[in-house]
Amino acid sequence: MYGSAQSLRAALETRKQAYALAVSCKEHVEVQGIRKRVDQVARNLAREDWQELSAGVGSKGPRLFAWARVELTASEISGWQHWLVVRRSLDEGAKPAETAYVLVFAPTDTSLEEMVEAFGARWTVEQCFEEAKGEVGLDEYEVRSWHGWYRRVTLSMLALAFLTALRANGEEDAHKKSLSKRPSHRSQKQPTLFNPTCLLISRSWFPSALPKSGGCSFVLSANRITLPPTT
Repeated sequence: MYGSAQSLRAALETRKQAYALAVSCKEHVEVQGIRKRVDQVARNLAREDWQELSAGVGSKGPRLFAWARVELTASEISGWQHWLVVRRSLDEGAKPAETAYVLVFAPTDTSLEEMVEAFGARWTVEQCFEEAKGEVGLDEYEVRSWHGWYRRVTLSMLALAFLTALRANGEEDAHKKSLSKRPSHRSQKQPTLFNPTCLLISRSWFPSALPKSGGCSFVLSANRITLPPTT
């Protein structure tokens, strides 16, 4: 796990770059001057230390877990702090393997909710990469040089962002046409889920291709994007 790389954590802290990095249960941390394994720290948490929070929305709804955090030895950087964040399944009969440990470095006023949101973003990033593999061949390359790899990945993500913009625009047009045919007494259809990471890239690179309205109603297929028909 990346969080176990002390050199990586030190480099990020030098740059004052906040992070939330997963570590194994064998990782040691310093709590009130005493070094302990993270799983030992978690076992000593009281019931009132835990909060039920969502780590984002998944295909089956909010990803709800029990979360707790422990303040670690103070950072040498003023205004910043280290924490151990523990994530546990809400299932009382869950196995220890369903407990996750996260080392967090962030400004001292960062809330647990913000930490959970940041750590939960990994699922969105993973989903974006999976879509890129299936739709634009992100993983269909051989690494022979840094420049070649970088160009391939950049081109693939650019292509996915373009497809996302087209998809958003096409779904918005179809949604407007469908609303115009409905009786006025019927309620407007609620926006469906979308991949916010891909949409963020799309807004940056293709602002003119995206709908001008406040909402964006579209879904990226898990298998294949169906582009709107050309006229």
